[in-house]
Amino acid sequence: MLTIPAFIPLPEAARKYGLDEASIRALVERGKIKAAMIDDQIFIPEFAAQAQQASSEAAAQAQQAPQPSIRKEDLSEYQVFAKLIGMPIWMSEAARKYNIPQQTISRWAKAGIIKRVGNDGNKILIDAADVAYCAKIYHERNTKQGRRLFEHNGLPYKPRTRSLTA
Repeated sequence: MLTIPAFIPLPEAARKYGLDEASIRALVERGKIKAAMIDDQIFIPEFAAQAQQASSEAAAQAQQAPQPSIRKEDLSEYQVFAKLIGMPIWMSEAARKYNIPQQTISRWAKAGIIKRVGNDGNKILIDAADVAYCAKIYHERNTKQGRRLFEHNGLPYKPRTRSLTA
């Protein structure tokens, strides 16, 4: 008998198992967790979320001194846009308003850096504060096309420093 795994939406899996959506999304994008896309929403097998929770708990126990988790919402750069939190903006409107290619905004939304707040017909609504924050980082740092701007959790990307030995 063939058994088909139960798939649950990514946000539900994150809530149910106490995991970070962006971390799960990154695992999906790296191919570590199989996923299905239905109506622009990611679904993952329930057993994958359970396994991820178990490995997250094991990793947390292995660390002696847990590091405080910094969220993009805690940054002063984000707080400038606090009055926009939860306000919807159409993806295409955001692209025009902030002079950013719509594909770039769409990629950020798909990666979970920009929260999706709903739909209005065929228009995708995203969080205005997230877009404004991302636009600020984009225009401050985007000197070359294709340059990485954000970590998987939405924080500005910091290149790893290499030590040079003589």
